[in-house]
Amino acid sequence: MKKLMVFLFAALFVVGSMADVIAATQYVTIGTGGVTGVYYPTGGAISKMVNKKRKEYNLRATVESTGGSVFNVNAIMVGDLEFGVVQSDRQYQAFNGTADWEGKPQTKLRAVFSIHPESVTLVAAADANVNSVADLKGKRVNIGNPGSGQRGNALDLLAAAGINYETDLKAEGIKAAESAGMLQDERIDAFFYTVGHPNGSVKEAVAGARKVNFVPIDKAIVDKLVAQFPYYAPSVIPVAMYPGVANKADVASFGVKATFVTSADVSDDIVYAITKEVFENFDDFKKLHPAYSTLSKASMLQGMSAPIHPGAMKYYKEAGLK
Repeated sequence: MKKLMVFLFAALFVVGSMADVIAATQYVTIGTGGVTGVYYPTGGAISKMVNKKRKEYNLRATVESTGGSVFNVNAIMVGDLEFGVVQSDRQYQAFNGTADWEGKPQTKLRAVFSIHPESVTLVAAADANVNSVADLKGKRVNIGNPGSGQRGNALDLLAAAGINYETDLKAEGIKAAESAGMLQDERIDAFFYTVGHPNGSVKEAVAGARKVNFVPIDKAIVDKLVAQFPYYAPSVIPVAMYPGVANKADVASFGVKATFVTSADVSDDIVYAITKEVFENFDDFKKLHPAYSTLSKASMLQGMSAPIHPGAMKYYKEAGLK
């Protein structure tokens, strides 16, 4: 009987100890986007970085494919997700209660860091002699279909440059995917496309018989847009990704960013751990996708409009980034 009691006591001790370990481990889920996009592998890479240190942090991360930015914000706000990848304009709109959140600001939304830029890309036929935004006057330009992201970005840019799209351009309102064919068929002279690079449709435009160039956006215009709209940030279009393009050097532009967000309800320790792992494995993180080739640690702190989570800010101050 005594041996049995000792055995039972030992068994209960082991079970209790395991329960303590399990209880000490915290679980978080990262919402991304479709499995074929850039957001999903980004979330997967972040979770792998964290899980390598799971014993140190008592933290396990999983990744979930979702409908994207709006879904991720809403799921984080109700506690179904702890983190998510969200476009910077959606981050701004959610926190400030506009667009899909009209009159309902998501005040607990917190920024962690930015990721890759989705650049406002102005593609022009070389024979159209469009070398600046001002040169668009009088040209046939696709500004994007109504309700599209690129149309809104294009109109912001044109307004900042003092160009009225209704009177100064021969504006088209077609989908971005149709632009390359129309440019090569000489039905338009230029088109706008807000996208991460490299992009298949832009490659199609560049690979055609009609020579193509990317139009740089003047720094003064970019600075004006960034000051006016908190969700915009400077970006660079890397020409090495597009053999055959007329440009010889990378092209300056602006755009929105993919951003990593969380809730004020998520603990400082968890956010600190994830932020630290991403930034201290920065070189490996950059290798995830060609769109990350222009990333810098400084650029990952741009384009955020919700308050930075205290856990992330703790790391940035330790690392001398803030």
